[in-house]
Amino acid sequence: MIIHLKIIGGLFVLLALMHAGFPKYFNWKEELSSLSILSRQMFKVHTFFIALMVLFVGLLCILKTESLVETELGNFLCLGLALYWGNRLFFQLFVYSKKLWKGKNFETIIHFVFTGFWTYLTVVFGSIYFLNS
Repeated sequence: MIIHLKIIGGLFVLLALMHAGFPKYFNWKEELSSLSILSRQMFKVHTFFIALMVLFVGLLCILKTESLVETELGNFLCLGLALYWGNRLFFQLFVYSKKLWKGKNFETIIHFVFTGFWTYLTVVFGSIYFLNS
């Protein structure tokens, strides 16, 4: 599991950094212009803090790998992460509309890549908890 946590940590750091490009890629200036200033700022602030948390969890996976696997607190944290990413997987499959990706090559690839990623995270974090309980 150590190697999987290191891989996940690196992928989380990459994902967190990718958030910096979201405003331009998703054309947020135009897309969010019809929202109130409060909603627009909440959207941007929440995105920032999601990216920050993903970065911190990535660093935790890289720097404190053994603690996640070998301690009761680490195992409990892995359970929480498994539940979090399992819910994210659920949303990927059942909340986001298929219209967002179906029939679009790039979007379909991204959909399946992230479906696989959320599954991988859920299985790895869940396995750490259940194998050590």
